[in-house]
Amino acid sequence: MPFTLLPRRPLLVLMMTLLTTHAHAHSVETAHGPVEVASDPQRVVTLHEGALDTALAAGVTPLGAVTTRGGDGVARYLDDYLDEIAIVGVVREINIEAVLHQRPDLILAPPQLSDEQYALLSRIAPTVVPPAQGFTREAWKDDARLYAQALGRAEQIEAAIVDVEGRAAEMAQAIEERGIDSGATLVRWMPQGPLVMSSQLFSTGVLAAAGLEVHDGGLVPEQAGHSDPLSLENLSRIDDDWLFLATLNEDGEEALAGARQSPAFERLAVVQRDRVVSVDGQLWSSAQGPLAAQAILDDLERVLLP
Repeated sequence: MPFTLLPRRPLLVLMMTLLTTHAHAHSVETAHGPVEVASDPQRVVTLHEGALDTALAAGVTPLGAVTTRGGDGVARYLDDYLDEIAIVGVVREINIEAVLHQRPDLILAPPQLSDEQYALLSRIAPTVVPPAQGFTREAWKDDARLYAQALGRAEQIEAAIVDVEGRAAEMAQAIEERGIDSGATLVRWMPQGPLVMSSQLFSTGVLAAAGLEVHDGGLVPEQAGHSDPLSLENLSRIDDDWLFLATLNEDGEEALAGARQSPAFERLAVVQRDRVVSVDGQLWSSAQGPLAAQAILDDLERVLLP
């Protein structure tokens, strides 16, 4: 079959289109290798709480997100940043059809995304998955930087991280100068009992950066997010200078209210010193990202540095 030359003008248009497309895309190194992403994605879907937080901190409002743990929408601390957003799944169960309905040009996914889900999502749009790092206090910064690179907003997120680090360092200095007791334990109260949260989580890492010495009572296995539920008889294992109690929903709040009436709870030294602080579990035990870090520091400042 003879080779047919394209007319000069259509060929020129085709070449310009290809060059323009290449110029307006960049490669992002992900857990699944390099992914080509538009330089300024307009239709973003986030499938991880840290991805939603990062996008909003960078000035991008996603079209869709997954629910927070214990809720039927996104975390309450984001209310000031969002009017509404489509829900496309829960933490570990993504609704692929709902994602497809949003016609995304970028999907920001969690580090623990399965290969099967990645195969489906990456057929819809470029899908960015951070490498899994397990439980480390600094992992959220690497995730945020990768999401920001995909969004074309690396400078904004680097500045947001620097702001968090600077504010936490200032608080640590103030806590030391005032001689404030610095031992702290974070507990998520569930209907089946309290769970001691790992000292290597995002939130406990923020506490540590702000000058607190975070403890888990030796109850949390390595590379686990929290302990097994404690009985009320074992509450002495969580006695500390400060006790932060997180609940995710009304069931947890009711269980905590009941526990507060028990003699075992009342005997805790931290209770007698009136240093038990109730906090939002959606923020303190589930969220991550620059906005979440600032919200946790807001809570700490109100309690420790009024």
